[in-house]
Amino acid sequence: MRNTQTIISTPPTSFDFDSSEPADFEFERRELLLGPAHHNVRLDKVLADLVPEFSRSYLQQLIDSGNVFVNGKAAGKASLKVKLADRCQVELRPTAQSQSFKAETMPLDLVFQDEHLLVVNKPAGLVVHPAPGNWSGTLMNGLLGFDPQSFMLPRAGIVHRLDKDTSGLMVVARTREVMDALVRAIAARDVRRQYLALGHGNWVGDKHRQIDAPVGRDPKSRLRMAVVDLATQAGKSARTDMAFLAGCELGCLIQCNLHTGRTHQIRVHMASIGHPLVADQLYGGAFAVGMQRQALHAIQLSFVHPITLASLVFTAPVPPDLVAAFDSWGLKYN
Repeated sequence: MRNTQTIISTPPTSFDFDSSEPADFEFERRELLLGPAHHNVRLDKVLADLVPEFSRSYLQQLIDSGNVFVNGKAAGKASLKVKLADRCQVELRPTAQSQSFKAETMPLDLVFQDEHLLVVNKPAGLVVHPAPGNWSGTLMNGLLGFDPQSFMLPRAGIVHRLDKDTSGLMVVARTREVMDALVRAIAARDVRRQYLALGHGNWVGDKHRQIDAPVGRDPKSRLRMAVVDLATQAGKSARTDMAFLAGCELGCLIQCNLHTGRTHQIRVHMASIGHPLVADQLYGGAFAVGMQRQALHAIQLSFVHPITLASLVFTAPVPPDLVAAFDSWGLKYN
């Protein structure tokens, strides 16, 4: 039996982006009347059934933070067993993490937008998430400034990241339902991400290679990742399909398709086969052909829209610094 009522609180009349305190953002309250199927079942499991557009972990956070009530009292524990005819209230509120950061006005290159999601063409040099040394001026700060309702979402709706000096396409959710759906799609490898990589050295041998090599923390440097042996070291499976596009004695232009999204995956895999990215000093690349940042660009992104179910494919123009680098080595990309 499912019986729900949704109540939306009064939204704020303005947002003070210069304040260090988060605004009192709109939240949604849902009232649930439990039926026979939910008698003597854990609260978090019941909520996952009755509020299916949100992840169970998020609903558990709401319980822990005192935003879920059973018969008028804060539930307190996800393991609470509920009873037939219990009345539950769920307040869908912004996460503490999203409210920790300030909104900032910045230009965003939006390739696509609707009420559900954004596709952003991130420039090289822009940090995605606030972190030590970069607590402001990040893409997340810009997203909070673009859409105040992104305060309702963890990481302002960011579901995957690009390194600071990697340019190109990212998809960002604008609702919790879409965020959870995109996270699931990425985990299922239903979001396709294609990159252009400019590596050192002449590419020899097969034009198509599949690099299936686990990636983990480099035991010699906490700043680096490395190909690891899972039998002796912690790491995660990682697969990159590579296709040779053009080359010369000094370098090679490679199309990379990600099947997994490990930290620095393409950079590690390119270095592991003897073709570190141009200007990627962390992994053995040297400055060349005018490049002052790792020569990596997320050129294409494709996925099924979680709400409309439309098949979407987006392509980002090659940035001027990479175009100039290609030209310097006489490499043609169409």
